Amino acid sequence: MSETVTTFHYDRMVEAALRGVLRDALRVVESQGGLPGEHHFYITFETTRPGVVLPDRLRAQHPQDMTIVLQNQFWDLKVFDDALEVTLSFNRKRERLRVPFAAVTAFADPHASFGLQFQTESGTDLDDMDDSGAAEWDALMGDGETNDEQGQPDSAAQTDADGANVIALDAFRKKQ
Repeated sequence: MSETVTTFHYDRMVEAALRGVLRDALRVVESQGGLPGEHHFYITFETTRPGVVLPDRLRAQHPQDMTIVLQNQFWDLKVFDDALEVTLSFNRKRERLRVPFAAVTAFADPHASFGLQFQTESGTDLDDMDDSGAAEWDALMGDGETNDEQGQPDSAAQTDADGANVIALDAFRKKQ
């Protein structure tokens, strides 16, 4: 017998749909064997979330969150319904990561001037956010700068007073 719905959780529905955009974009990259043109992705995720798999040394360097960049130096991208797996170069050493989509807090494609911010169960409520992340958003959506030559992703996370990763979407929204 099915349970009667008394309330629609639109926030959860929208969140799931937006994570689907990330998943679909990654599936295109997976099927084409790379990103087209000048596109590159910044993906920020919580390293403490269940299912996140990364080497201990990277977890020690990024105890709360981490931003990875998919651009030139990534290999063997695999996209599943609930997670992505990718090999990246960190200080010229290849490391395999698994990131559940539920752990992702932000996604940006600066070339397309596109970005999304996601809520996690322990995330900050969007209504409580201030403009402190605007500078971080500008940095993510900047002028198409690339990573350093070693291919080591820079941490693009900015923390607020509560230690939460904040990337504001206000700078991205089109003025009407």
